[in-house]
Amino acid sequence: MIPFDQDRDCMEAAKLIESWDDVLVVCHANPDGDALGSMLGLVRGLRSMGKRAGWYCADPVPGKFAYLVENLPELDFTPAHVLTVDVADQKLLGDAWEKFGDKIELAIDHHGTHKPFAPARWVCGEYAATAEMIWCLLDMMGYNPQKAHPSQEDLKTAQCIYTGVATDTGCFLFQNTTWFSHMVAASIQRIGVDVSEINRGLFETKSLAYFQAERRMLEGMELFGGGKAAMALLPQSLYAETGAREDEVDAAVGQLRQIEGVLVGVSIKEKPSGEIKASLRTNPPANASAIAQRFGGGGHAGAAGCTLDGMDMAQARLAMMRACEDYLAELEEANG
Repeated sequence: MIPFDQDRDCMEAAKLIESWDDVLVVCHANPDGDALGSMLGLVRGLRSMGKRAGWYCADPVPGKFAYLVENLPELDFTPAHVLTVDVADQKLLGDAWEKFGDKIELAIDHHGTHKPFAPARWVCGEYAATAEMIWCLLDMMGYNPQKAHPSQEDLKTAQCIYTGVATDTGCFLFQNTTWFSHMVAASIQRIGVDVSEINRGLFETKSLAYFQAERRMLEGMELFGGGKAAMALLPQSLYAETGAREDEVDAAVGQLRQIEGVLVGVSIKEKPSGEIKASLRTNPPANASAIAQRFGGGGHAGAAGCTLDGMDMAQARLAMMRACEDYLAELEEANG
């Protein structure tokens, strides 16, 4: 089932992949659950259909997603064809762009801010997760893990898809969640995937180091914009002193928008290289992507990010504060 009038685009993508035998699937650097779930779900599905399929990501797979890559080598052959999933901009590919950029033939993505870099594209911002698109694509190609007796590999494929959908919808709490998100999750649970175990690992299991980092982050949190925005700083010292991993602390930005009255939650993160990145999470009617785009970034209405080029943490803090305050003032004026 194609839920958002994308039959033609999905069909064209399916026809293209069906004509390939050796396929490399690439996701963006600093991978999240949707990037990995989409990439690995597609690879497993293609392998089940007899194709030679591999995967590549510029950065290591975070430990909490290790179950997705069990018995699935990253790349053990020279691919004839390359496609990307969940990549909104070529600059997000990391070293994958240098390695495979001239070979990328197809991009599958759900970001409304997608910047074209491949000759063929299936891009639709109405999907809550790229993993939902992969579920549709595999179905279009005749792959059916919902048969009476799914194999262990079928269950692995479904686990990947569920992970993508669950993480990009915040376990179905975010505003981007649709009826189709629930339908995909229900069909996956129906074939026997233990979604409660996945949910527990992704959303409820945290290290002691994480709680120590979270406590420090919240102690330093700032409210501004008349109480409609909240910001937290995540310098490298935070990780060094608490032992927390960057990938587990990243999710903490979502807590900022849980404060009553807050429309925009922002974290300013210092990377090991010194690069400064901002992550934004918003409540309606605020649009995180509209703020991120002011710095050349993008994403979705409820979640977006950007790189604050040429700035240190102090400069990034002030620049993002000004951008959020300007945006909130414009939003208030537009809404009367």
